[in-house]
Amino acid sequence: MTIVTDIAAPPCTREPVFRDERLYAGAHELDAASRVGLGEILAQAHRRCAGCPMLVDCLYRAVVEVDVSGFVACTTEADRASIRDSLGIVVDANQSGSYGPARLGAGPVSHEAVLAARTAHPKDTCQQLAERLGCSTSTIKRHLRRARAEAAEQASALAAVADLPRRIPSVDEVLDAFDSLESSQLA
Repeated sequence: MTIVTDIAAPPCTREPVFRDERLYAGAHELDAASRVGLGEILAQAHRRCAGCPMLVDCLYRAVVEVDVSGFVACTTEADRASIRDSLGIVVDANQSGSYGPARLGAGPVSHEAVLAARTAHPKDTCQQLAERLGCSTSTIKRHLRRARAEAAEQASALAAVADLPRRIPSVDEVLDAFDSLESSQLA
């Protein structure tokens, strides 16, 4: 007897193309050598992501609810920022929550040390920064997310001064803004 299991996991959890670190690095983190082949990797990721039944939900959450790092729902961080700008929405930095406990290995790496390393070596990848500081890549990413969240919190504090109500767009509005992106034409 053969047992057939239909695993309904999205492509981003099982496809090797989504494990390429270049998809999750910002443009400032990539050197010329790292950019080689990036277009093809993005195109592969777009094709697999565009065929996913969870695309609409992922896109809406990544644009409206949480400021996600890297490549999500056929969009880069810059694409999602562009969609937010066109819709006039701001993602609340306070919704991001905790990213896990501090590292217990050789002692914690301070937030200031990570930011200082990023400033001193702006073209290094997260992996290179982790090697410099003797910590994991996830630690570097956690501290960079925290820095982005703090910057977003300052920006939202300025928006709060204007006392503007937070706008929550519909799914159709997000999809229309996505369709207007150049990168959505690949999807």
